[in-house]
Amino acid sequence: MKSEEQVPQPRIPLKLDVDFRRSYGRNAAVGVLKNISLSGAFLEHEMEAFGAGDKVQVTFKVGGRARKVNAQVIWSNSEGSGIKFLPSNGRDVQIVDDLMYFVESGREDRRSLLGDIFKETA
Repeated sequence: MKSEEQVPQPRIPLKLDVDFRRSYGRNAAVGVLKNISLSGAFLEHEMEAFGAGDKVQVTFKVGGRARKVNAQVIWSNSEGSGIKFLPSNGRDVQIVDDLMYFVESGREDRRSLLGDIFKETA
């Protein structure tokens, strides 16, 4: 039986400052999420490269809520790291989903506003 390759979920581009730290570390650092999906994200950071398999904890702040979500580094280079979320419960998944909805709905509002502006000027 042939195993199916895992295909990455579509990513939503964004630019969101987040706090993160190695799971076993005490000091937090600041990074920028550059894209996100329900399964993971690209975390831009200035720390030395993480190794594949390293565990990190990312703190999301969405709509006045803050939630720490565990993740695993899948790959890393000089610009940042690709991380896979390791949700421990439904609230971890929900905050990622809420963030994605917030980003997408903001884009839809801007598209609508730009569409209205173009209609008025045409």
